[in-house]
Amino acid sequence: MSTSIPRFMVAAPSSGSGKTVVTCALLRALARRGLACAAFKCGPDYIDPLFHRRVVGARSGNLDGFFTDAPTLRALLARGAAGADVAVLEGVMGFYDGMAPGVADASSYQVARDTETPVVLVVNGRGASLSLAAVIRGIAEFLPCANVRGVVLNKTSAAACAYAAPAIEKHTGVAVLGNIPADEAFSLESRHLGLVTADEVEQLSARIDKMAELVEKSVDVDRLLEIAATAPDIREEPYRLEPIAGARPIVAVARDEAFSFYYEENLRALEDLGCELAFFSPLRDSGLPRGTSALYLGGGYPELHARQLSENAPMREAVRRAVESGMPTVAECGGFLYLQREIADSEGRRWPVAGALEGASENGGRLSHFGYVELASQRDGLYGPRGTRIRAHEFHYWQSTCPGGDFWAQKPRRDKGWPCMTTTPSLVAGFPHVYYPANPDVARAFASAAASFAERRRHG
Repeated sequence: MSTSIPRFMVAAPSSGSGKTVVTCALLRALARRGLACAAFKCGPDYIDPLFHRRVVGARSGNLDGFFTDAPTLRALLARGAAGADVAVLEGVMGFYDGMAPGVADASSYQVARDTETPVVLVVNGRGASLSLAAVIRGIAEFLPCANVRGVVLNKTSAAACAYAAPAIEKHTGVAVLGNIPADEAFSLESRHLGLVTADEVEQLSARIDKMAELVEKSVDVDRLLEIAATAPDIREEPYRLEPIAGARPIVAVARDEAFSFYYEENLRALEDLGCELAFFSPLRDSGLPRGTSALYLGGGYPELHARQLSENAPMREAVRRAVESGMPTVAECGGFLYLQREIADSEGRRWPVAGALEGASENGGRLSHFGYVELASQRDGLYGPRGTRIRAHEFHYWQSTCPGGDFWAQKPRRDKGWPCMTTTPSLVAGFPHVYYPANPDVARAFASAAASFAERRRHG
């Protein structure tokens, strides 16, 4: 069996080239044509997919060459794009930039190559013409199977694009699909984790509409769709985990302005395994969803909402009691900070939070332990026995006085590691964000623990 998925990747020579805004504009333009779109982010980023979801009104996802092998990448693509007319993949960093200097592992290139996805480059065309051909040709030919099929000149007028296009196409064989004008509509705000979350961008929908209108006028979207249609079928079956036997446990997932960083593949994995997801707000709700048998507290910006989280005493108490009762709990990064005694806000004021764990957190002033990690458990716990290995990612400025020491985090391809995370038979909490398709056994362990808790409660 094979699946036909028209698709293309938006990539660039470097970060800051405009991949996210161009991707969002294209997604909205395609949706306005009546096309059902699937959207994916290359790499471990959990912020850009929030924009994708707001733009197309559907789940987004992540495709990452460090987390999974090539067949799994294709299976995840097939699952996430099911029912879509076209899939749009947004690259990460520069096209060939990977997880370590000098290698293309975990790069946009690796994902494009392994999924056989045509690539459209976004290149800043300001102040250059023939030199653009050298840049584009260099990227297109640097490594085999790059599959660069088109280019969009960013921050470039229509006249400048028309002037440069013939030479670019002559010297590279890459189609110039159009230009993105230097317009304020294509400017989105920044914060310490990169882009702000989609919910915080003022009048996002109207701004995306204007971006889409400009793209329709300046980019050959029909030609882009023709390129997408050349992508070969996916041979792998769509990614899916078999459900576990037993009760259908309710997993309460924190999701609001303070907690929004989740890999959609993780949520789908839990649903595949038979869990029912019940979303709740630690900011506004007074208690956990009825029948909760497990907690999933993801990352986000709790430090920006520390006062409101602290003032919601009934929720803090409900979470503390749940954790102390042995309810299976996964708490990642921001969720981990919420479980501790107190958290400092962006002004340094300290606020009490759940208090299920020792420790306090505050702004460390810089990124610490940033990037991919390979986790190895040092004791038996919720995710499995001692020695369980998990691939994950860290990206945070806030630091904890009690970061935990039940796992060892090793930087891949580097002689650097550190102790991290806290685990018990019912808890795993720490800064790393785990990607369940990298080791489905940890998802099975969490779902099984939730089912067992639900069964014990039922026969209480």
